Amino acid sequence: MNDAAALRLAAAGAGTLRSLQDERVRRRFASPGIQVRKVQKDGADFVELDGYATVFSKRYKMWDWYGEYEEEVAPEALDRTLGEDPDVNFLVNHTGLAMARTKAGTLTLTADETGLRSVPRLNPARGDVQDLLHALDDGAVDEMSFAFRIVDGRWSANYSVYTITEIDIDRGDVSAVNYGANPYTSISARSQQAFDALEHLDGAPLAEVARRAQERLAAGARRGAAIEPPAAAGRSKRDVLALLDADLI
Repeated sequence: MNDAAALRLAAAGAGTLRSLQDERVRRRFASPGIQVRKVQKDGADFVELDGYATVFSKRYKMWDWYGEYEEEVAPEALDRTLGEDPDVNFLVNHTGLAMARTKAGTLTLTADETGLRSVPRLNPARGDVQDLLHALDDGAVDEMSFAFRIVDGRWSANYSVYTITEIDIDRGDVSAVNYGANPYTSISARSQQAFDALEHLDGAPLAEVARRAQERLAAGARRGAAIEPPAAAGRSKRDVLALLDADLI
């Protein structure tokens, strides 16, 4: 058992374990390829993409307030939310104008044995759609991601693996992204690099990083993120790393 798992186990025994439930998060995955095809609907030309915004039962490294852990999405995690006709946008890198939307009938989401399949139908007359198509054709974009709220999950007996068992994707998004952060790149790798850099900071520089982290955290809370803003003073390097992993620095 590593130090982080031991801390979680002790916190669980004391009834003080921080819950991941109700947090709004993003997870990026190495999609098994994004397919592009031309389609017609009502006499008009469209471009349809086909890829996976998440992969089930595939562990990836994450960080919480206690340290590193492994996470996976259970195959049943999306059953309820998809059955409730969620309102979801298709974006690029989780930003910008919606290119497709379930509410508009231009985005189809289904769960199969692989994961969350995302099929947006895009208007090729849009400039941003053309930019995305060029990036896909060039191979510059080949990953997908999704933004959601954790409704329920469970820790392994030794608190080193967290399985997300229920997700709410309503008012979230699926995105084509520059990097796939399941696995082992993007948020997790960037956080580790930041942590390595923090090892050489102390005093005023580390306090400044913590202050900026708190400002980002407070801004996220104002947008509806279910994260408690901590005091900037006295934050440990592990705390700052947790903020980095939440994409708040």
